[in-house]
Amino acid sequence: MRTLEVDLGDRSYPIYIGGDLLEQAGAYFERHELTKKSPVLIVTDTNVAPLHLRKVEVSLQSSGYRTVHHIVEAGEPSKSLAVFEEVMTTAIESGLDRKSSVVALGGGVVGDLAGFVAASYMRGVNFIQMPTTILAHDSSVGGKVAVNHRLAKNMIGAFYQPEMVLYDVSSLQTLPNREVRAGLSEMVKHGLIWDQQFTDWCGDNAGKLLSLDPETLEYGLIQGCGVKAKVVAADEREQGLRAILNLGHTLGHAIEATGGYGEYLHGEAISIGMAAAALIAVHRGKEAALYERTVELLQGFGLPTAMPVHLDEDQLISAMMHDKKFTENKIVFVLPVQIGKVEIVSDVTLDEVRRVIAELKGERQNV
Repeated sequence: MRTLEVDLGDRSYPIYIGGDLLEQAGAYFERHELTKKSPVLIVTDTNVAPLHLRKVEVSLQSSGYRTVHHIVEAGEPSKSLAVFEEVMTTAIESGLDRKSSVVALGGGVVGDLAGFVAASYMRGVNFIQMPTTILAHDSSVGGKVAVNHRLAKNMIGAFYQPEMVLYDVSSLQTLPNREVRAGLSEMVKHGLIWDQQFTDWCGDNAGKLLSLDPETLEYGLIQGCGVKAKVVAADEREQGLRAILNLGHTLGHAIEATGGYGEYLHGEAISIGMAAAALIAVHRGKEAALYERTVELLQGFGLPTAMPVHLDEDQLISAMMHDKKFTENKIVFVLPVQIGKVEIVSDVTLDEVRRVIAELKGERQNV
């Protein structure tokens, strides 16, 4: 088991990464001195519950904790105000109090939803992340919690840090192949924004990562979480540096919204968004090799890099205009400078975006 620290002063917290950690949940709760007098609410989804809910409940109950759970439908549509209210109802009916804990057992959707519940219930209770997807190695670290509005992704939310992140890599062995590929998109992103050597390592080890080789996967997750932890420690509330974590997300979120929050997994949409960002950078004077290397890397993981031809350009633009990063007819983009280094650019025009959308629709559809 490896431990990383997210350094936020008196709100610092550890990320525990290792095998069979869910069965030890009770011991970690005791290590963090979480009270046994108040109920613990576990939020999970219909995919994760049959696989992992019981082992977490048994571990917590064996250590003297009283647990309740709420199971939501798997998928992005559960990140909504309606489902948020349903989870809140469970919390109230179960008698959660100010010293209770809310556990997110699942991927990014469950983490964001449960985190927003924890941040909002009685104006804030303990929050514990137990990610069960590769994608969640990004979303479980850093305290961004939110639900979607039908017009825009993550528009309703808060910054709310967990007490700890308990990352059981054994749980990843049950992931479907599509979820594996989508999750690795965020791992590649961490390399692209921060570390050329790690980016190259990802490319060289794509096969092992896709096959969920335990040693390779654990190393990649430690490196990816490490990048996220460093960035968050430097800029918790995204006043500057943290925005680099949005590489691929400006257009990626628009793809998710236009696809109805169900047609494309988050990592798939972000992959297309990262290809688009690289192409915008090339149009602005960077060498073509920057785009070519980005696409080669992403396609090596079986990820999409071409814009789906059936998505309406005007709807994509409209979704971006509702994004938090849009102002005065300009869009803030994170653009690559080179592999392993990016810059935040605040003057990307809608015409530039339209050009890239059109060009990426002309690319061969690779998945």
